[in-house]
Formats: sequence, structure tokens, C-alpha cells
Amino acid sequence: MEPPAAPGPERLFDSHRFPTDGFLLLALLLYAPVGLCLLILRLFIGVHVFLVSCALPDSVLRRFIVRVMCSVLGLFVRQNDPRLRDVNVRVYIANHVTQFDHNVINLLTSCNTPALNGAPGFICWSRGFMELGVTGSRAELVDSLKVYSSHRGNPPLLLFPEEAATNGRAGLLRFSSWPFSVLDVVQPVALRVQRPLITVSVADSSWITELLWTFFVPFTVYQVRWMPSVPRRAEELSEDFALRVQELLAMELGVVSTRLTAADKTEHMKRLRHTSLLPFAPASSQPLAARPRVPSSLTGAAPEDVRITAMAQRVKEVLPHVPLEVIRIDLAQTNCVDTTIANLLEGRVPFFPESKEAGPDLPVPSTSQAAAASGIQGSVAVPPSKPATKQFAKSPVERHLSLQERKRALYDYARR
Repeated sequence: MEPPAAPGPERLFDSHRFPTDGFLLLALLLYAPVGLCLLILRLFIGVHVFLVSCALPDSVLRRFIVRVMCSVLGLFVRQNDPRLRDVNVRVYIANHVTQFDHNVINLLTSCNTPALNGAPGFICWSRGFMELGVTGSRAELVDSLKVYSSHRGNPPLLLFPEEAATNGRAGLLRFSSWPFSVLDVVQPVALRVQRPLITVSVADSSWITELLWTFFVPFTVYQVRWMPSVPRRAEELSEDFALRVQELLAMELGVVSTRLTAADKTEHMKRLRHTSLLPFAPASSQPLAARPRVPSSLTGAAPEDVRITAMAQRVKEVLPHVPLEVIRIDLAQTNCVDTTIANLLEGRVPFFPESKEAGPDLPVPSTSQAAAASGIQGSVAVPPSKPATKQFAKSPVERHLSLQERKRALYDYARR
């Protein structure tokens, strides 16, 4: 039996907060007045929780009082068995789901999480992060953490090797190796988060927005499971150590261990924002009759290949002189028909124009489509002796106007 395919970034991160199911959306609308009242009430209670947590010293009594007060805020924390937590371990490794994971685990045991991003100061301290005063590389951070861990009086470290939050349902991001360079023994902590009506977290949302939505929903349940400690093997590299712990944590959570990183999340969110700003809607919002039909020879192929091929045919209808393989390669990177058309028009993707005869794997256009395509080709026609992307007018102003006219004509045809 083959292992399941690694999920893409669209499955690891939620870009929409509200449900798509009509029944859940109706329930959310009916709950909204109650949620607004809870939000206002919990804002006042949250101020008292913050003051109490600042006034009381770190102890079992403080954690119990703050945990009870957090339940009024709708934050419920459960753990499988507190005795499984190893008191001798100095580094906890957890998966990252929300922006308050370190605060939740700190309600169960005393631990500190270093601040990796964001400006130091009151906000960083009030959110529960530990400031080390290190603004350089990860090597300097590891050295500071080693010095911190060498003092037995300091609480253990709670580190998130993913360095970015996921939805916690499909997979884990690739673990960075620096958290496994601090000490040779770590204890993994499996974290699950559930809440009704809306998603647990949105990928590009700020911590203030997430806090307000946490106060809005009826409750949010954090399930913490302590796993056995994992020591480093003899002569094991930090990268291999991180990969081994990642696999163990993924098995405990029942998800897939991926090779995507926090940088892939950033690129994915940039792509989503770029797609939302395009002049016309993507293929998923077009009517079924307007979508290109996939050849029957591709029905047995992988869904990803079928989708790329369908998008490539749409680009080919707009730009018939561009080779299909060039279109497929660029679509595999952009995952967007509109971005690929813009890249080809603006000369970002070099290619040699092919003949006007349709390829064997493309559907033969109808008479009306051929007439429309020939009309557009006439408006952007170039001498056959030079490639289309290499022709420029004598004046920069004329070149800019010519490019805009061609793009406008192609966009008009793509909307039909």
C-alpha cells in the first residue's frame, strides 16, 4: 500500500474563517448577537485575567486560578495524563496551531517560549514570550538558549520547530533543526484545537484578531498529549533528530509529515492575495459551461495533472502561439491561469512561438472561437522572423501602450 500523498499548502492553512456549509453559516448568523455580547463581556474579564496573572508569582496556585478564569473566557485545556510529563526534560517540542499555544501549555506547567518575531517590549512580554535580546542568526539564538538551559532554576523551554501555525488537520510543516541543537533530550507535545462554527485560525490573521474571535465563539478546546521523551542517538545530526521527532509527532496526531516550510506558507499567502487582486475571477468561480473540457485520455491521470492540463488549455486558447509545455511549467509554479498569462505577455517566461496548427492533445476550437482567436492574433500579430516577446517599438511610450493594448485584448477574449 502506497503512503498517502503529502498535502499541499492549501490543505495546511485556512484562508477563510467562515464555514461554507449553508446550515453552519445560518447557525453562525443566529449565534452572532450572543457572540457579540460574549465578546464584550469577555474583554472586561480578560483584563482581570491579565492583571491576576501578572500579580501572582509563578506557581501551581497561579496556574490553577488563571486556568479557571480562562474557562470563563471560553478556553478549556485538557491533558491526557500529567504524570507522563518528564520533570527532568528541559525542552518541550510542540506542533503549532494557534497564536496562543504557548499560553495554553503554560497553564499546565511552567515553561518559557523565546520571541522569534516581532519587536521586543511590552506587547512581547504581555503575550507571554521570553525576550533574549538576540536579533542575529539562529546560531546566536541557540547559544543563548544553551546558556539559559544550563541554569537549573530556569523553567523548561517550549519550542515550535514549525515556526508557523497550521490548521492542525492535514499535516506538519518541516521541523527546523535549531530547536534540536539546544539539548540532546526533548519531549514532544501533541496539541489539538477544536472550536465550533468557525475555523480555529486563519493563516494571515493577526493575534489581536484571533483573540477577538476566540472571545466571540462559545468555546475553544485545547487537547494536550504528553509523549515519551526522545533522546538523540549517537552521532545523530540535528536535522535527522528533527525529522525523527517530526515523524513521531505526526503519527501521534494522525497527520502527514510534510516538507513544506514557513517560507512556503508565506509564498502561498502571497499567491492568494495576488489572485484576489486580478481583474477577473479564477476558474473555480466561472460557470461550468465556461470551463474547458478535459480530454478523455486524461481521465485516468492524477487530479493535479488533470487540473494543470485544464488550465494549460485555457491559456493555450488565449495564447495559441505559446508552446503547451512552457505553459504547463509556468502553471506548476504559479498555479494560476491569470498569472501565467501575465508572465507570458510581459516576457517573464522566454519561449519560441510555435506554428498555428493545433497540437494533438488540444481540442479543436469551434468556428466562432477560431474567428475570435484569429481576430486577437491579428491585433497582436508580429513578423514571423522574430519571436513575439522580442519585438519592441522604437519609443518606450509606444512599447508600453502596445503591451497594454495586447493585454487588454487578451483579457477581453479570456472573459468570453
